Parts: sequence; structure tokens; C-alpha cells
Amino acid sequence: MGKIKIAPSILSADFARLGEETRAIDQAGADYIHIDVMDGHFVPNITIGPGVVKALRPHTRKVLDVHLMIDPVDSYLEAFAEAGSDIITVHAEAGYHLDRTLQVIRSLGRRAGLALNPATPPEAVMYLLDRVDLILVMSVNPGFGGQKFIPAQLDKLRRLRALIGDRPIELQVDGGVTPDNAGAIAAAGARVLVAGSAIFSSGDYALGIAALRAAAEVVLTG
Repeated sequence: MGKIKIAPSILSADFARLGEETRAIDQAGADYIHIDVMDGHFVPNITIGPGVVKALRPHTRKVLDVHLMIDPVDSYLEAFAEAGSDIITVHAEAGYHLDRTLQVIRSLGRRAGLALNPATPPEAVMYLLDRVDLILVMSVNPGFGGQKFIPAQLDKLRRLRALIGDRPIELQVDGGVTPDNAGAIAAAGARVLVAGSAIFSSGDYALGIAALRAAAEVVLTG
């Protein structure tokens, strides 16, 4: 099921220093750079657009993991692909023709991700498993950083892990991830951990990333 990957969310970074912050988490050991895009419509917050993704691309060679919390989404896929996104994740709840949307992402040469809000059942992905490269479980209601992990999402992770089986699909979790719950999250089947506050408020990004990774990998090593 793969090793643990840590994806710091720049939603918790200093927005006045995003390039510097991106370089810092890259050097601190991040596997992915998680970029939350919010539109003030699908979620109650507004963050950034493809122009910022493009501006950040030269600051790292790590995977730009772009999470689109926007509706409509289809008309923006090409712009985010051209901006340098490696993974483009869309929400099941925001898509009217998800199969088509996921096909478009792949046709643009990008990995396709599908995100599920806390109230969305795991079965929402059942007929899309051959279209996705990553499934993102939101363990908080999307829109703001610093929220607490919703424990019910552990069961969703376990059910998704069973649905995925041996397919090469990464299972990611985002929201309230800390060293205190990283072990339980990994035990439930997640292998990509998105964390904002736990890393950017740690005072030392390398230590923050290492603490999350170590807490999660304990369950893999027994």
C-alpha cells in the first residue's frame, strides 16, 4: 500500500511569502505541495487561482497537488494544467459529469483526483475507480484551515481502501491531521497526509513533517 507521503497545505503558509514558504517546505522534506483553491461559492472562502499556481511552479520540483474547491470546475481545468499542476483534484459534489471531468484532467496530462466531503459516502467513487489516480477524503468541512478532525472519516477511509483494492490509487486525507491522529489515519488506509496548521505552526517545518511521517509510519512497520 506504499509509504507515507506528507503534503503540507500552503493554506496555512504566510501568503505574503508563498514562494519562500514553498521552497522551505520542499527543503524540509515535503513529498507534495498541497494547494487549496477556493472560490467563495462552493466553499465559504476565497484563496488563489491558476496565476498563483504558475508563480509557485518555479519554486519547487515537487508534485503540485492542486485541490479545486470550486463550482463550476470544468472551465478551469486547462488553466490549472497549464499553470503547472501535477495532480488536479475535483469534488464529487461539484461535478455534474464527473466521469467526463476526470477524463479531461487525464487528457491534459495530469493525474486526476476526486475529493469527498465529510457527508459524502465512499460509494460515490464506485464507478469512477478506473478514472482516478487519487481519492481525497475531507476530514473537516472544507473552507478553512485549523479545524478538528472528524473521527467518522476513519471508517470512510477503511471502506475506500477496500474499494480501491490493488488499484494504483493514492488515498489522501485532508483536515485536522496531527501527529496525535496520524497513526489512526494511516491504519485506516490513507497514505498521503495533508497538513497545514500542524506543519506551519510547528516552528520548524522539517520537524513538523518528520513528526507526522513518524507517527503514521509506526503502523506500517508494526
